[in-house]
Amino acid sequence: MNPIDSLFQRLRAARRAAFMPFVTAGDPDLAFTRELLPTAAEAGADLFEVGFPFSDPIADGPVIQASYTRALDKGLKLADVFAALRDVSSRPKWDTPLVAMASYSLMHRKGPVAFIEAAREAGVSGAVVPDMPVEEAYELSKLARDRDFKLVLLVTPTTSPQRAEKVVKACGGFVYVVSVVGITGAREALPTALRDQLARLRTMTDLPLCVGFGVSRPEHVRELKDIADGVIVGSAVVKKLEAAATDRAKVLADVAQLVKELRTALG
Repeated sequence: MNPIDSLFQRLRAARRAAFMPFVTAGDPDLAFTRELLPTAAEAGADLFEVGFPFSDPIADGPVIQASYTRALDKGLKLADVFAALRDVSSRPKWDTPLVAMASYSLMHRKGPVAFIEAAREAGVSGAVVPDMPVEEAYELSKLARDRDFKLVLLVTPTTSPQRAEKVVKACGGFVYVVSVVGITGAREALPTALRDQLARLRTMTDLPLCVGFGVSRPEHVRELKDIADGVIVGSAVVKKLEAAATDRAKVLADVAQLVKELRTALG
C-alpha cells in the first residue's frame, strides 16, 4: 500500500487529521533540508509537502517565492533534490511520507514516467501538481496509478461543482483543498465558506481532504481538525528558513517548536 494511503488509514482510525508542513528543498541548501525533515518529523509532522523550486511562481506568495529564489540561486538541480530526499527516506525507521509540490514543467522536461520513477526511487510517494489542468491530467493520473504514485490536484473556492468532480476523480492519495481565493501566505482567519466547500467535496469523494493556503496558526488548525483530514502549513514554516543561512541551529529549533504547536492543536 502506498505510504500516503497507509497514513490516512491509520489517522482515520484514530480520528485525527494529518499535519503536513511544506518545506522548500534546497533553502538555504540541501544539507539543511536533510536536517530539517527529520527534525520536523520528530516534532510531529505526519507527512511532508516538499517544494521543488521553480522560477515562475504559480500560486506562491512572496515568502515561498523568495525561498525558491534562494534555492535556485545556488544552482539547485532536480537530480540533487531527488538525491537529498533519497538520503532522508532511506534512514532507519523513517516512515513519514514525502509528497512533492512540483510544476508540471519540471515533470514534462524530465518526462512524466522518468520523473515518477525517480521520485519513487527517492522515497517520494506522490506529487501535488498545481498547474496541471484536470482536462489534461488523465494520462498523468493513469501513469501515476499504474506505478502506485499519487497525483494530487487542487480544488479552489472558485472551482465549479462539475469541475470539482473531475478533479477529485483524477486525484490519488488526497485532495488539496485551497481555502482562499489568491496566493499562498498567512491569513488572519479562514473563510467562513470553507466548511460548506468541504461538505460538498465529501459528497464527491472518499479521498482525504487536506486544506492549505492561509493556514498558519493553532486556532486555524483547531478550526479545521474536525472538518478536514489534513492541514497544510507552508508560508509560516518557510518564513523561518530566511534566517537559516546564518543560524541553522536556531531555525531548526524554531521550526520544531512551530510544528509541535500546530500538531498539538490537532489533539
